[in-house]
Amino acid sequence: MVFKMSDDQYLTVEDHNRDVTGLTYIYPVVSRRAGGVSIGINLNINNACNWRCVYCQVPNLTRGTPPPINLELLEKELRDFLKYIVHGDFMLRYVAEGDRQTQDIAFAGNGEPTSAKEFPAVLGIVEKLLNEFDLLNPGLAHPIKVRLITNGSLMDKPHVLESMRHLAKINGEVWFKADAGTAEGVAKINDVNINIASVIKRIKACADACPTFVQTCMVAIDGKPPTEIEVDAYIALLAEVKDVIQGVHLYGLARPSMQAEAPRLTRLLPEWLEGVANKIRAIGLKAFVSP
Repeated sequence: MVFKMSDDQYLTVEDHNRDVTGLTYIYPVVSRRAGGVSIGINLNINNACNWRCVYCQVPNLTRGTPPPINLELLEKELRDFLKYIVHGDFMLRYVAEGDRQTQDIAFAGNGEPTSAKEFPAVLGIVEKLLNEFDLLNPGLAHPIKVRLITNGSLMDKPHVLESMRHLAKINGEVWFKADAGTAEGVAKINDVNINIASVIKRIKACADACPTFVQTCMVAIDGKPPTEIEVDAYIALLAEVKDVIQGVHLYGLARPSMQAEAPRLTRLLPEWLEGVANKIRAIGLKAFVSP
């Protein structure tokens, strides 16, 4: 396997280049939230998504769904990469010493993974290969996780929820995006028009099928953080789902946005994010902060 990086160039949390391997669907990153190496699966290779978040790092992002998935190629790429991770020198060559732990296989990439018609089949491939490499063995010190990073917009579809039940059976969990607690906030950050009641309903449906965390990105726009009213509305949303979710991943701007709003966005201070995290903890939820 030939990487498009030199042997002295380590993967970092600041660079999640999907093209680092030269592969079509599979790419590795060092994830600050996962705490080590994450093997990414990018189904949206055409940079198409049904949302357009202002902080999104995907260049040339368009509205839409992914093209048909070449399942045979995806399986070959994932098998070859797992072989390199498990039996090769990938970690020594490309990962700094403190990050040399494979934490998960993550459906993330350049758009909404569940919008791919082949998503259920890809889950089956992941399960097959994890068993092939004995990575789901509960006796392992660190059994690998299978994570879905999603905007959750399709969690009202029966076939998607069926896939969530499958995900739960292979040590899976969902990171469900909720960046704001008002329809206006969602429109501003995610560039979609949805009502918060429907978000709450989809989070509950997802959490009923698979262990689910809420993931939230907060940024300053034009130098201003979310207002107290906006933060309170966000906490109110979490209060509606606190009994069914596992916790909240709250994070800031780690990599430059590739959207038109990029010049208007700045990173929030860690102390500010911790203040929001303390409000989350005050309603009885675990909160993990990645500034």
